[in-house]
Amino acid sequence: CGAASIDDALDSRPASLEGVTDDEWAELVALGHRNDLARLFHAGFVNGQAFLRAPDALAGRVPRKVEWTGGRRPPGDEVVPADLRIDHVYLVSCKYLSKILHNPSPARLVDGLLSHRAVDDRGDWYERVAPAEHQALYDAIRDRIGVPGLPDRVAWLDTDTRRRLARALRGDWPDGALEAYQALCRAVSESTAERWRRSLSGAKPEEVLWRLLRIGAVPYFVLGVDRKGSMRMRISTPWDWRQRFRLRSFDVEAQQGGQPLVGWTAVVDDRAADVSRTICGHVEVRWSHGRFGQRPEAKVYLDTRHEDVPGYFPIDGIVG
Repeated sequence: CGAASIDDALDSRPASLEGVTDDEWAELVALGHRNDLARLFHAGFVNGQAFLRAPDALAGRVPRKVEWTGGRRPPGDEVVPADLRIDHVYLVSCKYLSKILHNPSPARLVDGLLSHRAVDDRGDWYERVAPAEHQALYDAIRDRIGVPGLPDRVAWLDTDTRRRLARALRGDWPDGALEAYQALCRAVSESTAERWRRSLSGAKPEEVLWRLLRIGAVPYFVLGVDRKGSMRMRISTPWDWRQRFRLRSFDVEAQQGGQPLVGWTAVVDDRAADVSRTICGHVEVRWSHGRFGQRPEAKVYLDTRHEDVPGYFPIDGIVG
């Protein structure tokens, strides 16, 4: 918004800023004076300065209207993960210390391939892809944790029993349950990977990769920080992507770890640089809100550095 410093920005609330309540602004000002948050505030402010000056972005023109759209679920099937909209045109995603691309249901990811077509995601994914191992783990813990009223079958758990079970399972697994959990992880990883491969065989892998990377019909920007420094990027559209890149392969495979894992890898030809580039990520299929707490969700992570992803272009005018 053109302020010369963080203090100037906090002391004089920009008239162009919309979508932030008085209470939210007061909280922001209070947080801005905390020493433990100084690094994040500095990174955010410097990212804003870079966006203001970048030829690919505002090119030095102070915006007339900045709308905060984050913190709420957008209506419709919005693809762009925008937190800010500037002058009705520029969409900005604020991404600070997060490598998560998506957090859908496993069925939405594996069966629906992140498209908007209808999928059956009402059931428990563990029960769907590894029912025997799921029940074996439940049998290994049900009589050892002292929670009354648990049903005989894991598929019969309701919201209340799930909540009580999750509270009782904090900390280490009961004796004999760890091996059953490890067997469940292997079975879920392998079944999920195989099911994902079957879905991909009847789809266009290029479009699946675009959805994974949040490359949509509208260009937008990502401003943020990761553990190595600032991120300031322009995200291209599929049309732009095809002008420069070609997908050579897209593969998924089961991985081993402390929870069910599936890795995904894409190899892309960069025609402009005459090189091949590899994009890697993984999916954690895990319970929400503790063990057995809620149905499993699929957290999709990007393991490749953002600046190395085809279609993610650093903006010019970086100031720090």
